[in-house]
Amino acid sequence: MPKIDIAQTPYRTGSVYPEPYNGQMAGRSSHRLGQAAGLTQFGVNIVYLQPGAVASLRHWHLNEDEFAVVLTGELILSEDSGETVMRPGDCAAWKAGVAEGHRFVNRSDAEASFLVVGSKAEREVATYTEVDMQIHMEGGNARFTYHDGSAWAGPRDLPKGDLK
Repeated sequence: MPKIDIAQTPYRTGSVYPEPYNGQMAGRSSHRLGQAAGLTQFGVNIVYLQPGAVASLRHWHLNEDEFAVVLTGELILSEDSGETVMRPGDCAAWKAGVAEGHRFVNRSDAEASFLVVGSKAEREVATYTEVDMQIHMEGGNARFTYHDGSAWAGPRDLPKGDLK
């Protein structure tokens, strides 16, 4: 396998989220290493977060395992159950189907980065725990719904007690 030149890999900023959530991803970017290598069974990305940026909305995956290791800087792992300070070398993992929403937040005054590896299920559903939204992925296409499965038409409040 040839060495991957990170500078030549696909680079993405923002997210696939609809507004207003895409706008909340300012300061987030990533190098798509797995895509550059042609990997099909799992994704590998280096995610960069500028000061104040978040990596995603807090979410959990129905069919995909996820693993992350902090590479540079200091990040906060924000989960439904609490927060943990993460520094270079610190790792976290989430098993598919476990409803524990998670995301990384950069509250420091310097850029931070982490490597994230996730399985690529043929069909995937990610549930966002702080907003009433799910993403359904199939064949590389994204479709958004509310938690009840109805078509997403914009933000709406979650019922009380539905944050986890």
